[in-house]
Amino acid sequence: MRDAYPTVVIEDVYPELDCGRHPVKREVGDRLEVWADIFKEGHDRVSAVLRYRRKGERRWSEVPMRHVENDRWTGSFVLEENARYEYTVCAWPDHFGSWCEEVEKKVGAGQRVEVELVEGRELVKEAASRTRSRKLKEVLSAFDEAAYEERLRLLLSRGVRELMAAHPDRSAATTHRTLEVVVDRERARYGAWYEMMPRSQGTVEGKSATFKDCERRLPEIAGMGFDVVYLLPIHPIGHTNRKGPNNTLTAGPEDPGSPYAIGNEEGGHKSVHPELGTLEDFRRFVEACREWGMEVALDFAIQCSPDHPYVREHPEWFRWRPDGTIKYAENPPKKYQDIVNVDFHSENWKELWEEWKSVVLFWVEQGVKIFRVDNPHTKPFAFWEWLIKEVQEEHPEVIFLSEAFTRPKVMHELAKLGFSQSYTYFTWRNTRGELTEYLSELARGWAKEYMRPNLFPSTPDILPPILQEGGRPAFMMRFVLAATLSPSYGIYNGFELCENRGIPGREEYLDSEKYEYKVWDWERPGNIKDYIAKVNRIRRENPALHELENLVFCGSDNDGIIFYGKTLGENAVFVAVNLDPHNLREGNVYFPLDLLGIADDEWYTVEELISGVDYPSMGWGRYVRLDPNVNPAEIYRVRKEG
Repeated sequence: MRDAYPTVVIEDVYPELDCGRHPVKREVGDRLEVWADIFKEGHDRVSAVLRYRRKGERRWSEVPMRHVENDRWTGSFVLEENARYEYTVCAWPDHFGSWCEEVEKKVGAGQRVEVELVEGRELVKEAASRTRSRKLKEVLSAFDEAAYEERLRLLLSRGVRELMAAHPDRSAATTHRTLEVVVDRERARYGAWYEMMPRSQGTVEGKSATFKDCERRLPEIAGMGFDVVYLLPIHPIGHTNRKGPNNTLTAGPEDPGSPYAIGNEEGGHKSVHPELGTLEDFRRFVEACREWGMEVALDFAIQCSPDHPYVREHPEWFRWRPDGTIKYAENPPKKYQDIVNVDFHSENWKELWEEWKSVVLFWVEQGVKIFRVDNPHTKPFAFWEWLIKEVQEEHPEVIFLSEAFTRPKVMHELAKLGFSQSYTYFTWRNTRGELTEYLSELARGWAKEYMRPNLFPSTPDILPPILQEGGRPAFMMRFVLAATLSPSYGIYNGFELCENRGIPGREEYLDSEKYEYKVWDWERPGNIKDYIAKVNRIRRENPALHELENLVFCGSDNDGIIFYGKTLGENAVFVAVNLDPHNLREGNVYFPLDLLGIADDEWYTVEELISGVDYPSMGWGRYVRLDPNVNPAEIYRVRKEG
């Protein structure tokens, strides 16, 4: 007898973020594994499928779900395209399966089941009538011509069971809400970023570099193993309230100003600074990056100088004081007199939103597929959710990195709303306990479903104390941590030179290139370019380091040494880092042999990848001696003997 209404319960579906309010994230080629608790009253069997389709398509595809244990079911499908997918779980009472189970129990107890066979025939008849299946009709004919034993064998046969499973009665099916997964390209998960101040790539003091100068640096950057060249703003810079060296309020006639004070009479967010070159020069730079195996990320800063064309053409997009002056940006006690913010809550907000979307699409047309978004937490959440969806509907390959050093819930909300990657608190996490707790949260908590960390040891705005005080060893140590803890990380140009001159008592660079022209000696003694190149090569050669969720923290009997690893198939990589840039640290670290499938008395090889030395090993522990001036970190690849 059919159920007159849905009777199957579907709950605790995974992954499901905020009751389906937000999508989870994956990358092309991933297999999305979905879990759910599925059950109904009594002892009847249930059947379930995982349904999926590319968003916007009408037809669903299906794969069967299998029962695991304790009413927990699972199913999976491969995410083949860079797009958004929808998925859901559908389950229904399996009447024929329940009939087979009941009959088998009775037959096993020595009972005859003539009446039950008639009931089974009715189930087959109903399915044949509903589906018009020729094969099911043949089963009915064979049943009617057979004796008791043959009828029993027929209805319990594997062939009939498969036929009935292929033509289920879903009239009382329960279907879970439709969920969504954003499927990004691999670069959203894995990549090494090099942050470049374009005007500082030249060789003439007191003069801006050009895009051609930037091109000349690409072989060196590619040689260090970077995948993304991220440019600070490249637009014309305002004159009003222009900042001088070290953020002073008075600029001299030759001071270039902050690139974040965007816009003047030469253009705004869709223009390039004439000192850097032309739009055609920029397109050539993008192509040159591509030829070197890299791509360009552009800084997207939604703010203007008072001289921006928007201020003149669309005064309704800004906030004005009662005295008629425009309100400049503030983050008390900090003041940004050279910047004015747009008013996202103005009466003309729709036109404003569309204009910012057009800015992104303009640069997409120039070949930019990655945007680092400045201070997104100071703009409405609804705007970002709308903008990212709108852009990715046309260009699903576009990646957005959220630069939001703010409250944890705000950072997480931005990731849920669509940002492909996120800046993190890694910049200020230094001790073993801090790093273990924070990275465990990112790798194994719910954040792993939507928040992809991009670890930057420093930024143009932030020079943390450990780099100011720890010198070259601190730069090496923090680099290895960023590059191996997360699949995505980045450094700001000058990091490879161990530039650590800070303003006393503040986390800021002294004589920052944000406010003046700079000429760097890229071969400066003490640089760590070769070290960076070696670690980046190790990253590329070991696919375990391309993932985040496989991060495990292992034992170390010295609090100044952190030991962790990642495995993917037979690739097993472990990292020991001295967290003290001033002192030698030594002690034992402990490999998780059970995770590696290695017995306590079994030999295995530990290959130290930076030095290239192999160590035959047995047992859990390994003694390490990490000198911050020689080997602040060691990276091991573990191989089972044979």
